[in-house]
Amino acid sequence: MRVYPTFFKLAFSWMDAEKAHKIGFQGIRAAHSSGVGRILARITTPDASLRTEALGLTFPSPFGLAAGFDKEGHGIEALSELGFGHIEVGTITGQAQPGNEKPRLFRLIEDKAVINRMGFNNDGAAAVAPRLKSARAALRRRHPDVRPIIGVNIGKTKLVELDDATEDYLMSARSLAPAADYLVVNVSSPNTPGLRLLQNVETLRPLLRAVGDAADEAAGRHIPLLVKIAPDLSDEDIDDVARLALDLRLDGIIATNTTVSRDGLLSNAAKVESLGAGGLSGAPLKQRSLDVLRRLKGSVGDQLVLIAVGGVATPKDVQDRLDAGATLVQGYTAFLYEGPFWASRINKGLVKLRRRAAR
Repeated sequence: MRVYPTFFKLAFSWMDAEKAHKIGFQGIRAAHSSGVGRILARITTPDASLRTEALGLTFPSPFGLAAGFDKEGHGIEALSELGFGHIEVGTITGQAQPGNEKPRLFRLIEDKAVINRMGFNNDGAAAVAPRLKSARAALRRRHPDVRPIIGVNIGKTKLVELDDATEDYLMSARSLAPAADYLVVNVSSPNTPGLRLLQNVETLRPLLRAVGDAADEAAGRHIPLLVKIAPDLSDEDIDDVARLALDLRLDGIIATNTTVSRDGLLSNAAKVESLGAGGLSGAPLKQRSLDVLRRLKGSVGDQLVLIAVGGVATPKDVQDRLDAGATLVQGYTAFLYEGPFWASRINKGLVKLRRRAAR
């Protein structure tokens, strides 16, 4: 019998979602600081059979934590103790910013979904970089063989005009690339005005080329570069991004970010409308994100690493994404509903599914 669903209902379901997130994250970090996390890690460490080669790196598991949970690199070590094969930090911007006004994070419990309009609240690239460097060194010491991977997701500072977006992304890339295992250019959040316009391939091409060059130069090595796209792109736009990624020799694509759609929700329509704008994540995104993944796979084959995210909650969800062409899979929203041992359950479930399939 699982305890967390009852705990969530009693302790968190009635609480402001952002406050609940903060308290939960503090608890995870406190477990690490007290040493409890290291004890738990003996139980949650992924089975060696799950090790996955991607982006020139070895991931302890194909399942990782998507950007959005740890926006500023405060809990990388703590989160790695829960069984995630990688932790993607961010979204981080060139300049520090408070994000949008509160309230800005809302749960749709009936849908196992979340609406957020956080607006890239973070301390800025220069402040986050030392945390990444410290966490990376600590993980190397603790895992001399195969360690959890650190991804870094970068976006545009809200006050920066679109015409100046490239230089803003470059500021982040130069600061963060030396401590990153891979870098993600986020042009698909709906919560920064105008950001999604950067998904236009003619605008995206010079941006990605410049960020890739700057990251490699700053790090003194090749930093795998990926772009994260929205589920709301048309199929034709998805094909264009795939062709662009191949043309620029990017390392991969992350599919997908949150959606602005509110179709097919179980939650009361008036309640949903009252929550206002923001990106929807969680279970309702499951089918569209899978469709985008399959379309990308049909376009790029094995030439790029595809990371699937959106509506992932169970070991079968993860395996379905891997079977559909993803090399890695990420989750986030279900973490809020499933609790701290979610990644460990995913990993153990994947092992069981693979053993069953091999019989």
